[in-house]
Parts: sequence; structure tokens; C-alpha cells
Amino acid sequence: MLRITILGSGTSTGVPLIGCICPVCTSDDPRDKRLRTSIKIESDTTCIVIDTTPDFRYQMLRTKTTHIDAVVFTHPHRDHYAGLDDIRPFNFFSGKSMPIYANAITQVAIQRDFYYAFEANKDAGLPEMKLHTIDHENAFTIGDIQLTPIQVMHREMPVLGFRIGDFTYITDANHIAAEELEKIKGSKVLILNALRPEPHPTHFTLSEAIALTQFLNIPQTYFTHFSHQIGLHAVMEPSLPKGIAMAYDGMEITL
Repeated sequence: MLRITILGSGTSTGVPLIGCICPVCTSDDPRDKRLRTSIKIESDTTCIVIDTTPDFRYQMLRTKTTHIDAVVFTHPHRDHYAGLDDIRPFNFFSGKSMPIYANAITQVAIQRDFYYAFEANKDAGLPEMKLHTIDHENAFTIGDIQLTPIQVMHREMPVLGFRIGDFTYITDANHIAAEELEKIKGSKVLILNALRPEPHPTHFTLSEAIALTQFLNIPQTYFTHFSHQIGLHAVMEPSLPKGIAMAYDGMEITL
């Protein structure tokens, strides 16, 4: 069994957007309150988080997460890794370094921004992490969870999505090559980015995400990584085709 928790479903600015008074940003519906995009995956014996957003600390607190076995990263944009310093309590309570799984370009960003965690004579209390290099050509296993990386393109940046059994997670994509689409086919549940209805140079639009889901014939898809321009959750979700729904913060999916 897998349990997936939506830790955040918003784009890089989150929703509401600072300073905005549009209907979405002033909505009282908790589904319209979106932290930056991330998920937690739990099996019977293993717990991993995909991406540590700037909201990572609060995401862990509000889901009452007391232990994670590893962090897996999709790509080196700060809305997906800026919260990494907050693994420190997990280090303290486990007495162990945190395994970090990331591709080469993401590791460069981590070592640059969190340089103090990699110094030879660093002070006590700083983050402890062990880097593991992953790529889109090789599956890897954390505990009893096997992950098959899927390379998608975020304009010119390669981003990793992941297939875990019948579940696939993809964020920050606007193009997926045919050979990588093959890795997604047969999934029963897909989480996919759908930024907004209007065109965008680096993200799938709502219509593009719908078309891709229907092409892949996925039984159940949840869209994520929303801008406030997506519209009100209560208005938009009923307009989606059968088998497609909008993710929201705190949603749990069990496979």
C-alpha cells in the first residue's frame, strides 16, 4: 500500500499571491490556500518526501510528520529545494544523516546554497546529509519503495518525475519525450502540473495537461502546481473531464 499526501499544490509564489486581491487569493475555501508543490509518500515501512519547498517546515508540522527516510528532488529551482535546511530536526531525532537523492545539476545547487552543510569542520547543529546521484536512466530503491525516474522538460531544464508502482508524479513540465511517456503508460494514478488556463513557456496549461492525461489513458489524474490564475477550486474542478481532479493541500491518496 502507498499513501500519498499533497504537502503543497501551488506554484513558486504560492496561493494566495502576496498583494493580490483577486477572488482566488481572497477565497475562504481552504482548497484555494496552496503552499509550494511537494508530496509525501508512505509505504508500510518507508516515508519519503519529494522536494523541500520554502514551506517545508510548516508542511512537516501540519501533517504531523515525525520521521522521513529520505528526500528526493525533482530539479534545482528554489521553490523545490529552498527548505532543505529544515531537515535538521530529523537529523537530531534520528541521529543520522538524511539521504538526499538528486540529479547532478540539483546537487550543484544544493552544495552552493547550503555550502555550510558540506564544510569539513562545520559547527554542530548544521544539516547532515548524504548525497546520492540519480538520473533518468536508472531506477533506485529507498527502503521498500522503488522509484523509476522520468525525464521531463521544464523548457530547457531537465526535471525528474517518478513512477512508483501504479503511481506517477510529474511537476514543472511543458514537454515529455515519447520514450519517457512510455514509462508513464499503465499508471493508475497520475499527479501532473497544470499551471493555469493561459499559455506559459515552462509549464503545461490546463488544456495541455488534460490532453496529455487523455492521451495516456490514465484512470485517475490529479492536477497540481497551480497559479492563482487557475481559478477557484470549487468552480474549476466540476468543469474537468471524468477521471481528472484538482489536488489540494492536505489531500491523501491511497493505492
